[in-house]
Amino acid sequence: MDVHATLDAPCSAERLFAFVDDLALYPTWMDLLHAVEPVQGGAVDEPSWNVELRARIGPLARSKRLRMQRTEHDPAAHRVVFERAEADGRTHSPWVLRARVEEHDGTSTLHMHLHYGGALWTGGVLERVLGDQIKNGRERLATLVRATH
Repeated sequence: MDVHATLDAPCSAERLFAFVDDLALYPTWMDLLHAVEPVQGGAVDEPSWNVELRARIGPLARSKRLRMQRTEHDPAAHRVVFERAEADGRTHSPWVLRARVEEHDGTSTLHMHLHYGGALWTGGVLERVLGDQIKNGRERLATLVRATH
């Protein structure tokens, strides 16, 4: 599954990128990321986070725990990539989150791409949940960017 989303914001690329280059900030604007905690003792240039994804589907709640690692970080190009990197030696379904910010005439555009290669939820459930989360997260992130501008 691949999901793409964008957000236009009236700010600099640096300002918008500051909200997406650290996974610990995502819960402030994206409810799907219920809990994010830095992994202690990891490499400074490739930090990792323990992430709990949680979504409500009607009366049920589903959750998934992942260890995500920042595998690419280019602040000058406003680009970051996070990938699933479990430390248990087993093979796991890939999760890859890419974020890139472009600036044009005082407005910045965030481009996000999520790739999931597993079968956590089937029958389009994950796509519907993500669609709602993206809509709400986009609004909350835009509000945060405007409030701190």
